[in-house]
Amino acid sequence: MGDQDERIGTEALPTLLIVDDDEEIREQMKWALASEYAVLEAGDRASALAVQKSAHAPLVTLDMGLPPHHDAVTEGLAALDDLLELDRQTKIVVITGKSDRGVALAAVEQGAYDYMQKPIQLEELRVILRRALYLAGLERENRLLRQEAKEAGFEDIIGISPSMLQIFETIRRVAATELPVLISGESGTGKELVARAIHRESSRRLEPFVAINCGAIPETLLEGELFGHEKGAYTGAHAQRKGRIEAAQGGTLFLDEIGELPLMLQVKLLRFLQDQRLVRLGGSQEIAVDARVIAATNVDLKAAMEQGRFRDDLYYRLAVVTIVVPPLRDRADDIQLLARTLLQRYASANKSRVTGFTRQAQDALLAYRWPGNVRELDNHIKRAVMMADGTRLTPEDLQLTSISDRVEGTTLRGARETAERDTIVRALAKHHGNVTKVATELGISRPALYELLQKHAIER
Repeated sequence: MGDQDERIGTEALPTLLIVDDDEEIREQMKWALASEYAVLEAGDRASALAVQKSAHAPLVTLDMGLPPHHDAVTEGLAALDDLLELDRQTKIVVITGKSDRGVALAAVEQGAYDYMQKPIQLEELRVILRRALYLAGLERENRLLRQEAKEAGFEDIIGISPSMLQIFETIRRVAATELPVLISGESGTGKELVARAIHRESSRRLEPFVAINCGAIPETLLEGELFGHEKGAYTGAHAQRKGRIEAAQGGTLFLDEIGELPLMLQVKLLRFLQDQRLVRLGGSQEIAVDARVIAATNVDLKAAMEQGRFRDDLYYRLAVVTIVVPPLRDRADDIQLLARTLLQRYASANKSRVTGFTRQAQDALLAYRWPGNVRELDNHIKRAVMMADGTRLTPEDLQLTSISDRVEGTTLRGARETAERDTIVRALAKHHGNVTKVATELGISRPALYELLQKHAIER
């Protein structure tokens, strides 16, 4: 019975593979680390690969001087390549001689997690291994979360935060109806992705999805773009042309930046929404169009209504169902998930050796305010993957090294509030929304934390 209990306890420990041709060193390391890890051993490259193929150890210590070339590092570097080929997520700590710092840095460049120089300092090694195991756990959790997000969400929308899960549920519900939808949110939050998801989930999925940005087309051309024109309607109208609304026949019309639509065209759009009919510029015949309308805005339409810039009747016609897409800074649970997904997408597309982020980069991702939201995150990751020299992205690669990026405004009070909010967001992400753990880490009471969450409008 005792043997069984010991075996069960060992199996519960994370696995560490020690690769070193010196049996005495292996035994010393095993004795020192056996309380924290289920330790496996290998004395050369071939046996290391054989053990790893069956054990899939998340942690490996790898001596660079392996047989048959004890005095060179070629076999050690080859073993590093082979082990990473089996699993790029393996955290490998290479062991080198004091004079081989250049080799150690080359190994890190090649994909090793970290390095140590001989003689090994066991306490230092323990710290490195614990940090590596923590990172491996985060990466494994992120992979699971990406799978859950893929199953719970939609093709192009990634998120596991409560606000995004609520949006996924709203998309499913509203897609089964023909109700108009108004999507609001800051620029770069993914409003068009939400609109496309509604279309794909609806009975109109096989028909066109037609998008038009009402703020990107000059006012003099916008009416023709929307409603089309007859031949000779104006100078240069040499042929009849259907507008975007007609092009959406049977499908979905997406009106982005609806708040920029001129008042005169707001009247014509309202008439179409009421009657499902339109008249082309220069024409007299009414044309029936069956198109579902989804609109989006990054401005406060209620404020625009009060200022006389947006019609009340059009607003209430469009906003039968409203979906508010939160800014990325309020989606701490999603930031690293999005970042890792984008990293893998661009690394695969560009055949890059980049496999992840340093811990400092992960902290920087959570600390930054992301004023450009998901679009800005996408740009940072894409550039970093293409330009990085190493296998893991650093804050420098991501261009997130300046503290000024995180400070809104120049006042001392503004800087304090920004720092306070960022600290809370990081702690919430670290503890997955567990208020008790966050309050303990921050050294405040739970009621005080709830007040701060409300003050900064932070979601758990």
